[in-house]
Amino acid sequence: MAEKQYLINEIPVTESWRLFHIMAELVEGFEALADLHPCVSVFGSTRVKPEDAVYQKAERIGRLLAEKGFGVITGGGPGVMEAVNKGALEAGGKSVGLNIELPFEQKPNPYTNVRLSFRYFFVRKVMFVKYAVAFIILPGGFGTMDELFESITLIQTHKIKPFPVFLVGSDYWRGLLNWIKGVVLKEGKISPEDLNIVQLIDDPEEIVKTIKRTVIV
Repeated sequence: MAEKQYLINEIPVTESWRLFHIMAELVEGFEALADLHPCVSVFGSTRVKPEDAVYQKAERIGRLLAEKGFGVITGGGPGVMEAVNKGALEAGGKSVGLNIELPFEQKPNPYTNVRLSFRYFFVRKVMFVKYAVAFIILPGGFGTMDELFESITLIQTHKIKPFPVFLVGSDYWRGLLNWIKGVVLKEGKISPEDLNIVQLIDDPEEIVKTIKRTVIV
């Protein structure tokens, strides 16, 4: 039976050739990011604007991380990602943007000094986790929550070495945390110690101090 073919950027490829595209993205990411340790991956909405308080807090976080010797890794797009990259770049730090190719084009923000573009979400996610010593999650949508719960799951199942995961924005995240405690934990779907994986901290200075104090690099 003939092997199925698919179109990637209008070029017919087989499933076997798709593996080479995946391997190429992994190799490119490993080579580009290997010397950037330590870094912190930061996530949040693409839809916030510079006048938004969340944008300004994200920019402050990026600046503080750079001043303390941490590089930042974001999805490379607008909103929170742009703010974090901007803060880090203007503070003289490493500012990484891992852009993703989407049907509706995500334009890379101009505040990165290391920039990669990925076709595959899961390869991009490997880079977020592999080169991070902490995750910081600001208010965002489904993509942000995807990154949040994936990091929690990897830590919970001991698939990666535990690292701090911070939620920023008490008003935004408290309802979710209350539901997890009141429903998910109460029904025995998680263990009490699983709640310790995530820390809810609003103050950028406190977040960066906590990372500096708890992370061994």
